[in-house]
Amino acid sequence: MFLCATLVLTGCFNSDLEMPESGVIYCSEGNPSSFNPQLDTSGTTSDASSHQIYDRLINFDPLTGTIVPALSSSWLVSQDGLTYTFQLRRGVKFHQTNYFSPGRNFNADDVIFSINRWRLAEHSYHQVSGGSYPYFSSLGLSDVIVDVKRINGYRVELILNRPDSSFLANLATDFAVILSSEYAQFLENSGNKERIDSYPIGTGPFKFVDFKKDRFIRYAKHENYWQHQNAPDNLIFDITPSSSLRLAKLITGECDAIAFPANSELDLIRERTDLKLDEKPGLNVGFWAFNSSKPPFDNPKVRKALAMAIDKATLLEAVYFGSAVGARGLLPESSWAYQANLNDTNYNPVMARQLLRESGIEEGFTMNIWAMPVERAYNPNARKMAELIQNYLNQVGITVNIVSYEWSAFRERLKEGLHDSVLIGWSADNGDPDNFYRPLLTCSAIESGTNRAMWCSPEYDSLINQALKYTEIDQRNRYYRLANALIAEQVPLVPLAHAYRYRAYRNDLEGLLINPFGAIRFGDVNKQ
Repeated sequence: MFLCATLVLTGCFNSDLEMPESGVIYCSEGNPSSFNPQLDTSGTTSDASSHQIYDRLINFDPLTGTIVPALSSSWLVSQDGLTYTFQLRRGVKFHQTNYFSPGRNFNADDVIFSINRWRLAEHSYHQVSGGSYPYFSSLGLSDVIVDVKRINGYRVELILNRPDSSFLANLATDFAVILSSEYAQFLENSGNKERIDSYPIGTGPFKFVDFKKDRFIRYAKHENYWQHQNAPDNLIFDITPSSSLRLAKLITGECDAIAFPANSELDLIRERTDLKLDEKPGLNVGFWAFNSSKPPFDNPKVRKALAMAIDKATLLEAVYFGSAVGARGLLPESSWAYQANLNDTNYNPVMARQLLRESGIEEGFTMNIWAMPVERAYNPNARKMAELIQNYLNQVGITVNIVSYEWSAFRERLKEGLHDSVLIGWSADNGDPDNFYRPLLTCSAIESGTNRAMWCSPEYDSLINQALKYTEIDQRNRYYRLANALIAEQVPLVPLAHAYRYRAYRNDLEGLLINPFGAIRFGDVNKQ
């Protein structure tokens, strides 16, 4: 029986949060847009769903970064790189909840349904919840995969139309989750297809219980989880947008762990004996993107002038407080494709003013900077950064209006291209450099909403596509260096920082690791 007559994300559940007798409480920073990470690239949505509710065919080991088996116990790649054969794990059970009771275990039908839903526009579930699958669209994976074949109940083949050296890495990301085709059929028969993304069913360590918008998400342990029974009995996301309030709840014990501790709070956390603070270099980049589809930001000369008008070192010091390193390009130093000798724009307000005037931008020109309303590791305080940039641009004769909205509305309006420029960023979902270059700046990523610069260069796309034809690092790097030179010449965005990732939690919590490849994982977490 379904819990209520309206969609879960309207907040139709219990108004009072009852704390569990045993379990873990995580103070998160915001509401997920749904409970299906296929539909969104937001870390808030992935945190709430990807590793709590679902599994993937393969996973990244968070300690080594290697690809390891998950719902697929093994796989083979053909010599020509076009056929991937996955042997599926047997005996894996889906969640049993008060709104669905599965009649069978996980099998090949679920893999085919999950991939074909986002891959095929004619699929019966493709348009459900809006028909947008931004991660897959930004990578062009629908065009790469020719077919998904059922060999038998526990073996599937994925056929590609061209070799893609990042393909396995993309299948291990937060977004490549496996849904239940049996549940989908049940919802279709009852005329409630839209519930698949708000009343989720997966195979992960937790099953969904309820959600109150702006309040909490409640999960319960999946009693028949295929991998282990280490998960806590209950998991609650206590939705707490304020960083200072999250820290207060951590100190008082109302929360066991918190999202995105503010940089100004890190020393206080380090000083307390009852708290722990873990730190790792992040696979991320914070940047200032220009909407190159709108004049005058369609002019590379204007974009270069704006880049030269700001002092990146000062922005780094004022916003990150030593918790990040300056970015010269899209890739952090930990990437094997990192290029140390990249050309970077230097702070030169005199030249910036000259370039602006040469481009017809007169004194008093007005533009907007959109600043994220949420904290992210790649930019912990976009509003403050926007104010600093506002002052810099004022010195070269440009008036800046700072714009922000609620996070979901902010992202929707960005996708519509209503901004002049935006302070935002990207956290990689795997260690492959394609996971930066393709979703951030390719033409296909404009439609998917991850290309915030709305910059389309066929030359750039060709370089990125050529790189994936090779498995040898030297060959791939050749094309990435050419792509870097094009980015430096065209300046669709200004890379600002690669931030460290932090995880703050109480010292009686065990097993909470920083996942360098995406969303938080609570399946192996317990309290002493």
